[in-house]
Amino acid sequence: MRKTFNTNGYCDPGLHYMVDLSGRLEEIKSMVDARKYFTINRARQYGKTTILTALSDFLKDDYEVYSIDFQTFSHADFESEQSFAAVFSERILECAGKIPEEEERQLKQYASGTAHRGTLSTLFRSISRLCEKSEKRIVLLIDEVDTATNNQVFIDFLAQLRAYYLKKNRTAAFQSVILAGVYDVRNIKRKLRPEEEHKVNSPWNIAADFLVDMSFSAEEIRQMLCGYEADYNTGMDVGKMSGFLYDYTSGYPYLVSRLCMIMDERIPGILDFPDRSSAWTKEGLLTAVRMLLEENNPLFESLMDKLDVFPELKQVIMRLLFQGQSIAYNADDSSVHNARMFGFVKVENSSVFIANRIFETRLYNKFLLDFKEQNREIYLEGTRQKSQFVIGGHLNVRLILEKFVETFDFLYGEQNQTFLEDEGRKYFMLFLRPIINGTGNCYVEAQTRNRERMDLVIDYYGEQSIIELKIWHGNAYKERGEKQLSDYLDYFNLKKGYMLSFNFNKKKEIGVKEIVLGDRLLIEAVV
Repeated sequence: MRKTFNTNGYCDPGLHYMVDLSGRLEEIKSMVDARKYFTINRARQYGKTTILTALSDFLKDDYEVYSIDFQTFSHADFESEQSFAAVFSERILECAGKIPEEEERQLKQYASGTAHRGTLSTLFRSISRLCEKSEKRIVLLIDEVDTATNNQVFIDFLAQLRAYYLKKNRTAAFQSVILAGVYDVRNIKRKLRPEEEHKVNSPWNIAADFLVDMSFSAEEIRQMLCGYEADYNTGMDVGKMSGFLYDYTSGYPYLVSRLCMIMDERIPGILDFPDRSSAWTKEGLLTAVRMLLEENNPLFESLMDKLDVFPELKQVIMRLLFQGQSIAYNADDSSVHNARMFGFVKVENSSVFIANRIFETRLYNKFLLDFKEQNREIYLEGTRQKSQFVIGGHLNVRLILEKFVETFDFLYGEQNQTFLEDEGRKYFMLFLRPIINGTGNCYVEAQTRNRERMDLVIDYYGEQSIIELKIWHGNAYKERGEKQLSDYLDYFNLKKGYMLSFNFNKKKEIGVKEIVLGDRLLIEAVV
């Protein structure tokens, strides 16, 4: 059976192409050896189940591992201590090896509901005796803890774990407890009764920080592709392809695997890609990116659902995408904290950025479609004029700028400065979207995003065009020197660049002109 790229459930190294997890497993084992209790909280489809499954096998020579999935518990199982003790005991009996006779008898009584007092406190006394008599120290792994986070029984369960952890030098307890889920259990917001306010209430403050990097590096992606290339000999440039994949995904595990799956299974045989060799190219990757952005998969559905459930997330995302605001990371800002927890953003050098290009483009598409309903004229103009911008399969970016300047000035030329500054760049992207939709995509270069400047990168049939979207204030336009423009072209290693300037100088000249800088050309549009 040939290996495949997998995006459904955990990955099996015997069946699926995977990155090497051994380094991560060693890091986690060192925490287990140190008797740490901790949570692996990462966004949806970030490889948590895969790492827990691999960890269970990795630890088995040194530890007795009890691996439990809270998804297998029903809602009724969390309604009382007795019901939870029953199902928890049942799961231990299923995954445990040899158990001393008396402890096995007690666990069976809990599981059957015949124990004299089937409470959490009595259950944990039995578990403590089991830990004391076990030939190997016991490690408890619990996946999908989010299933249980909004009820009192789970809080009480954590309290028992905490109590035995604190007295572990005097009373036998689990060697290590690892909980996996999206939410940080240390900061659970729960609501026990409708009239109560949401409040933080978690006894999981004993948990150690989990600092293991779960994202894939470009080198790890390269090693995975080397395994694929050894099987299929596509002739791909493995180094470049791994770099492309990392550039678009920032190593988000699901996105890496999904793009690889599309290039392996869906692209070969379609127009322009007759075989695997043609699919594993930059053009094939860009086609895979477009296909990924057009699908509804569990990850995208989860992200979009969070925008509805947590409205404050939308404001954070909009500030990053369209207003170019730099957001400093503040651990006490709940909206930024949630955006990071759910995977929308990442934190680098104490600043907040959209997590990866794929998310950014998907979010642009969503918000631009919402924005379109309020501003149909500019979008409809882009749709109406679409056919004239593609000549011989190439995108005529200069013509797009010319038509945008004409259309924008006609529709919105009398608007004030605040309108231009807050909405101008959004209007250009709205005009551009129907032109490249279905064939190309665009994203903003993260390192140049600020209130004054955003560099928009357009991918169209494998060709990249970069447009600097610039806000000019006062006399700044006149003071601009050729060195600044030259630096812009140098940054992207371009011979030809584009600039769209929203200019507040009253004597500005609206239109498009060319600026020659040695052997390079800058095409600038001014509105």
